[in-house]
Amino acid sequence: CPAARNALVVLFAGLVAYSFQVMGSQPLTLTGSIPRGLPAFQPPPFSMAAPNGTVPFQSMVEDMGVGLAVVPLMGLLETIAIAKAFASQNGYRIDPNQELLALGIANILGSFVSSYPITGSFGRTAVNAQSGVCTPAGGLVTGTVVLLSLAYLTSLFSYIPKAALAAVIISAVVPMFDAGIFRTLWRVKRLDLVPLCVTFLLCFWEVQYGIVAGVLVSGILLLYSIARPPIKVLEGDVLLVQPGSSLHFPAIECLRDTVCSHALTASPPRSVIVDCCHISSIDYTVVVGLAELLQELHRHGLSLAFCGLKDPVLQVLLSADLEGFQHFPSREEA
Repeated sequence: CPAARNALVVLFAGLVAYSFQVMGSQPLTLTGSIPRGLPAFQPPPFSMAAPNGTVPFQSMVEDMGVGLAVVPLMGLLETIAIAKAFASQNGYRIDPNQELLALGIANILGSFVSSYPITGSFGRTAVNAQSGVCTPAGGLVTGTVVLLSLAYLTSLFSYIPKAALAAVIISAVVPMFDAGIFRTLWRVKRLDLVPLCVTFLLCFWEVQYGIVAGVLVSGILLLYSIARPPIKVLEGDVLLVQPGSSLHFPAIECLRDTVCSHALTASPPRSVIVDCCHISSIDYTVVVGLAELLQELHRHGLSLAFCGLKDPVLQVLLSADLEGFQHFPSREEA
């Protein structure tokens, strides 16, 4: 039983450390003294005593600075990342909204006992999974054991070597490491190795930094793909341009450059039809960019027409009242 195995490792290591302590020699780094008893249940402090007076709540908030946003964000990212990792391994689904709600309630209640910010923990989750925990009731059991231990067993914890606790966590986490994913991503899509490697390397510094860096790198790659949508260009008497996906504000410059580079540099310059059959949504910045593109082509005596517009996109463009805007149901009519 994994749970019994973990308990035996900690118990045996504690006995060894206690033996060294009795003999007057202690080569191991121990957990050390842990304050006994349960924290007082009281409202969270909105002021803090200082040697030269009282620090008001406003000053406390100013001292925290960006930490007010960074700490909850990192806690949420870490929790969702851990939950998704174990959900994928064990074949179940998670609801991020439910996770966020649970974190919020737990942190609100935790503030009444001056707790640290509550987040998911990869090490503790791995130990739970290896010990056979299958339901949220495991948290109730663990919490009860922790409360009883704080009340009656803290004197014994001081003899537990930190190396023993580290060994339990490492042995629980190692099976989660999938070395084959590097080879798979190299074969399937090499660009996805970038956020993986960034996250993996920075996790050796701090897990939360690795997760945040991975999210940022993934966001940059996602924005790059949105800013460079696939655009098919068909040459002819009239230039046919067909974006392969919806247009959002990062992509409008790419579309304008593509249209201008093909329509204005041709000899003679050609009018343009934009086939919008793959465009399901646009934003205001795209509308402004299309208006500027219409004006630029009109200055050169060229026309710009749209075809295949879906109703939501058509309504947005009609409500913008673009000068010279033309739309047709199909390419042939355009």
